[in-house]
Amino acid sequence: MFRWIVFIALLPYSIWLIFSYEYHFIDNVNLAFHEAGHLILTPFGKTWHFLGGTIGQLFFPVAIAVYFWRHGKAFEAGIGGVWFAESLMYAAHYMSDARDMRIPLVGGGVHDWNFLFAKWGVLYRAEAIGAFFHALAAILLVGALLFMFWQLKTGKPDATEPLP
Repeated sequence: MFRWIVFIALLPYSIWLIFSYEYHFIDNVNLAFHEAGHLILTPFGKTWHFLGGTIGQLFFPVAIAVYFWRHGKAFEAGIGGVWFAESLMYAAHYMSDARDMRIPLVGGGVHDWNFLFAKWGVLYRAEAIGAFFHALAAILLVGALLFMFWQLKTGKPDATEPLP
């Protein structure tokens, strides 16, 4: 029953993410992993330092999903997939901001995607690149939800629920 409640609660949240994404409470967690990614990849040069933020924030949801999958908890792995998609939307929002640079930065540093897109000669396409990754994240989000629904319909019951 608890899994159904979680799934149903994720439906309106997912619709909001897809159609009206804004920075919100979960992005504070993503931001912590983002900053950790910068620190971890700094020794590998400037490009990896700036990519490190996004890599860091995407790595942790994948790690959570893999952990649950390897422990036979497919539904919970799906929640990791939802988190990954949400974090990718956060990254897409940041990418879209590369030209305007309106998002406040931690410590007021350099905008990661402004630096990267300028270096790669695609800064003029920042909004389109961000929109592409938002759409990709939306597809992944719907896929994670469908997977979770399939797990609810065919998978094993909650450990907290009595077996029939």
